[in-house]
Amino acid sequence: MRLKSIALAGAALLSFTAAASAQQPIKIGIVTTLSTPGGYLGEDARDGILLAISEEGGKLGGVPVQTLVEDDKLKPGDAKQIVDKWIENDKVKLFTGIIFSNVAVAVVPSILESGGIFVSPNAGPSNFSGKACNKNYYVASWQNDNLHESAGALAKKLGYKKMVLLAPNYQAGKDAITGFRRMYGGEVIEEIYTGLDQTDFSAEMARIRAAKPDAVFQFHPGGQGIAFLKQWQQAGLKDQIPMVVASPSLEQRIAAAAGDAAIGIAATAHWNTDFKNAENEAFVKGFRAKYNREPTVYASQGYDTAKLIGAALKASGGKLEDDAFRAGMMKADVKLTRGPFKFNTNQHPIQDWYEIKAVKGSDGKVVLETGAKVLEQHGDAYAKDCKI
Repeated sequence: MRLKSIALAGAALLSFTAAASAQQPIKIGIVTTLSTPGGYLGEDARDGILLAISEEGGKLGGVPVQTLVEDDKLKPGDAKQIVDKWIENDKVKLFTGIIFSNVAVAVVPSILESGGIFVSPNAGPSNFSGKACNKNYYVASWQNDNLHESAGALAKKLGYKKMVLLAPNYQAGKDAITGFRRMYGGEVIEEIYTGLDQTDFSAEMARIRAAKPDAVFQFHPGGQGIAFLKQWQQAGLKDQIPMVVASPSLEQRIAAAAGDAAIGIAATAHWNTDFKNAENEAFVKGFRAKYNREPTVYASQGYDTAKLIGAALKASGGKLEDDAFRAGMMKADVKLTRGPFKFNTNQHPIQDWYEIKAVKGSDGKVVLETGAKVLEQHGDAYAKDCKI
């Protein structure tokens, strides 16, 4: 009888231990840019992720999660040190948060080589979207060329025949110009590459003035974008040369800071605060209430990234090593703020792109309004080269 009691007690202990183990939270390493002029991009992505987790009471897809957050300071070396530390000391297997592609290029290989999983809320460099794709690498935002293809398509639609293109001299900037060219088809008078931390564009604007293009395309996210638009207006070019951009160069924070300098710009985006679907309306309301500011595209992408991770965790029961995680991620069985979404074969998005305009609201503040669809269920040019 005593042996039976001991056996029952042992079985109960094992059951309790197994149950407790099953409830151990999944660690999510969020390495992102929280300082420098691009710091608010990472801040918004982080806060979008944390909002989704808080709405589930500390869970994603019903699975408890624990977040580790650090600032990469837009330094690839710093980001790699952070990630290597998390892999070695904290045994982190699931990562997200990276904003800038030069950081992603330095960090993602370390994550994948360790057997980890990376889900990007923003950076989508061409390097990893074709032949170098990986079953543990997902991009929830866009492929870098892809979003600027929508701006190229809009420029073509607007009938601009000759253009000057500008972007920072790093991976995402090069992808931006490649993507714009792919869908534009008109004459590119000049390509101008700026510095990643540059905030004075007077020399570039003099070159644009001399070139006399029909329009200009520029990609400068965050503080760079704000500086560019203000200087564009101060130089008297706003009323002389039209501008076409993609979402990172005209989002809510840039529009608010640039004010009248943003009005009249032709832009494209896959998300906006005025999207009329229940998920987006709840997200915008929740973000405003929690953080007392307007969400940007980076916030929406952070939120959607968390929702996609949640769908994968739900499908796998919280097991990252299980094929069920990938199956759940690829199925994307969750409604996102941007509306229709699915993963391409290279695990990058297929989604719609819309025209966006900056206008004066009833309160005199500049707001972004969604217009006509530019591209429908648009994928990227590299998926054909991916063999997973």
